[in-house]
Amino acid sequence: MLNIQTQLFEGQDVRLGPIDHEAHPDIESKWTHDAEFMRLMERKPVRPLSPAQVKKEYESIEKRMDEERNLFYFTIRAREDDRLIGKALVQWIDWTNGNGWIQLGIGAAEDRRRGLGSQVMRLLLHFAFAETNLHRVTAMVPEYNEAAIHLLRKFGFTEEVRRREGADRDGRRWDTLTFGLLRSEWVERVKSQE
Repeated sequence: MLNIQTQLFEGQDVRLGPIDHEAHPDIESKWTHDAEFMRLMERKPVRPLSPAQVKKEYESIEKRMDEERNLFYFTIRAREDDRLIGKALVQWIDWTNGNGWIQLGIGAAEDRRRGLGSQVMRLLLHFAFAETNLHRVTAMVPEYNEAAIHLLRKFGFTEEVRRREGADRDGRRWDTLTFGLLRSEWVERVKSQE
């Protein structure tokens, strides 16, 4: 059913990797100045961060990964030049019940809408289901994030919860949507593509 030879961390144009504490803070700091990226990626109030603040966040993330063991944080890099282009997470893992949440984002505007998110989603789902053996994954997005909603539906996610007016952006209330995908649904989708 699952091929152990399947590449876990490399797609056609992207690879998943660890944080580079020297090179990545400057790049991700620039993303925090991009209101579109931040509003698509973050549910909390957004603000620009300095490279030093980003580096501090990286340290906190790595500490959580080591201590809590319910977070896998990956950088997304372009295969052609190993350039940082985004981040992907499997987080809030409930190991007892096999549940986890996923999130991904492509940082620079010029790298968006090129199909890279689909490649990352394929890798992230394979990691979540085949490597960590989760039973289900969940993703939450505001209804204005049409690209994420399209991507989730493309990969077979089902809208499970709609929190009416759960997000406030620019003086407008937006619904917050929660999507879920079961391991069995993912396996069937993978089989149908073979």
